[in-house]
Amino acid sequence: MTATTGRAGRRAWIGLAVLLLPTLVLAMDMGVLFFAVPYISTTLAPSGTEQLWIMDMYSFLLAGLLITMGALGDRIGRRRLLMIGAAGFAGASLLAAAADTAGQLIAARALLGVAGATVMPSTLALIRTMFHDPKQRQIALGAWGGILTTGATLGPVAGGLLLDHFWWGSAFLLAVPVMALVLLTAPVLLPEYRSPQHGSFDLPGAVLSLAAVLPLVYGVKTLAVDGWDPLAALAVPAGLLLGGAFYWRQRTAANPLLDLALFRIRAFSGAISVNTVAMFAMMGFTLFTSQYLQLVKGMSPLTASLWSLVPSVGVGAAVGLGAALAGKVRPAVMMAGGFLIGAAGFAMMTRVGADSPLAFILTAAGVLAAGTVGTMTLTAEMVVSAAPVERAGAASATSETAVELGSSLGIALLGAAGAAVYRSRLDGTLPAGLDGEAARTAQDTLGGAVTVAARLPRRLGTDLLATARTAFTDGLHVAAVVGLVLAACAALLAYRLMRHLPAAVPAPEPAAA
Repeated sequence: MTATTGRAGRRAWIGLAVLLLPTLVLAMDMGVLFFAVPYISTTLAPSGTEQLWIMDMYSFLLAGLLITMGALGDRIGRRRLLMIGAAGFAGASLLAAAADTAGQLIAARALLGVAGATVMPSTLALIRTMFHDPKQRQIALGAWGGILTTGATLGPVAGGLLLDHFWWGSAFLLAVPVMALVLLTAPVLLPEYRSPQHGSFDLPGAVLSLAAVLPLVYGVKTLAVDGWDPLAALAVPAGLLLGGAFYWRQRTAANPLLDLALFRIRAFSGAISVNTVAMFAMMGFTLFTSQYLQLVKGMSPLTASLWSLVPSVGVGAAVGLGAALAGKVRPAVMMAGGFLIGAAGFAMMTRVGADSPLAFILTAAGVLAAGTVGTMTLTAEMVVSAAPVERAGAASATSETAVELGSSLGIALLGAAGAAVYRSRLDGTLPAGLDGEAARTAQDTLGGAVTVAARLPRRLGTDLLATARTAFTDGLHVAAVVGLVLAACAALLAYRLMRHLPAAVPAPEPAAA
C-alpha cells in the first residue's frame, strides 16, 4: 500500500478506535502493576533488586526493541506486526498471571516487553498513514495522546478493583480480551502498509540497540540498591560502549534501523528530548506516590487507586490548556513553563512526611503531573508531522523509544535512589528484638517491613513501621530533589532547543524533494 491524499472517511475513524484499544492496554499495564507491588512482595518475596526488575524488565525490553520492531514493520507490514504483537501480548499476560516465583514473573514481563514493542510503533505509524489531512491527523493524534493519559489514570483504578477482590495475577488478565478484539477487527478495519523502499534488515543494529540498554540499566540499579559490585561496575561502561557502537552502526549502515537525519529536524529532536525528560520525571515518581498511599497511609489497593485519581484533575486541565494554546503560543514557552510547574510539584514533595495530610501529597502529585504532561501536549503532533510519511515508522518508533526509556529510567534510577536511602536509614536503627531474617526483610523494602510488622507483637510492630515509614519518606525526599533539579534544567533545555520554532510547526516537505 502506498500513501494517499485526501480526507479520511468513516472506516478510518473506526479503525482509529481499533488502534486505541492496544494503546490503552499498554498505558494501563504499568499503572496496574504499581498497586500490585505490595501483594507481589508478600506472595513471591522478591529481593529489592528483583522487585525493580519486575517493574522495569517490561519497559526496558520494550524501549530496546522499539526501533527494531519499527523497522521490521516497514518490511513485513505494520498491520501484520500489530497483530503479531497483540497475540504475543495476550499470551505473555497469561504467563505473568500464572507466575509463582519472582524469576517467572520477570521472564513473563520480558515477553510482554517484546510483544509491546511490536504494538507501539504500529499504532502511531498507522495513524500517520491513515490520516493525511493535517486537521484530521491532529484530532486523531490528540485522541491517541488522550488515551495514553486515560490508560495511565485508569490503570491504578482497575488494578485496585481487581486486587480488592482477586489475587495479584488478575491485574495481567485485563489485556487478554482487549487483544483478542484487536485480532478480530484489525484485518477488517485497518489498512496494511509496507515501505516501498526495501533493503536488507540491519540485524547487527538490532542486536546493538538492545545490548546497549540492558547492561547499563543492570549496572546502575545494582550499584544503587546493593552497593559495590564488580560485575555491575563493568556493566555501566559496557552499556555506554555498546551505545556508541550502535550510533556508529547507524551512521555507516546502508539500511540503518534509525534514520539519524530525522534528528536534524529541530521540531523532531526537540520533541524527543522533551518526551524523555518529562516521562523520566513523571513515571519515576508515580511509583513513590502509589507506595506512599498503601504502605505509609495504610490504604487498600482500591482506596489508594481511587485517591490516585485526584491528581488527574490537574492532568486534564493541563491537556485542555495545551490543546487550547497549540498554534498560539510557541512550543518553547509552553514546554519550559510546564517543566517549571513540574519543578514546583517536586519542591512540594520534599516537604511530604509520614504524617503529612493526604491533601498535601495529592496536591503535590497533581502539580507535578500537570506540569510534566503539559509539556507533552504538542510532542506527538510535532514528531509525526515533522517526518515525511515514508519515515513515519522510524519517527514513531524513535519517539516511543524516548518515552519508554525515559519512564523506565525514571522508575529505575529514582526508585534505586529511594531504595538506597531507605536501606541506609534503617542500617543500625531497627528496633531491638528482630531476628536476623526479619531484619533483612524489613531493611530490603518497605513492603517487607509491613509484612514483618504484621507478624510481630503490637508494640514492636508499631515501632518498626514508624522507623521504616520515616526511612521511606527520606528516600522520597532525595528522589524529589533529583526531580526538582532535573525539571529546572529541562525547562532551560526545552527553551533553548525550541526557541526558534514558531507557534505552528510547518508541514515537512515530501521525501522525494
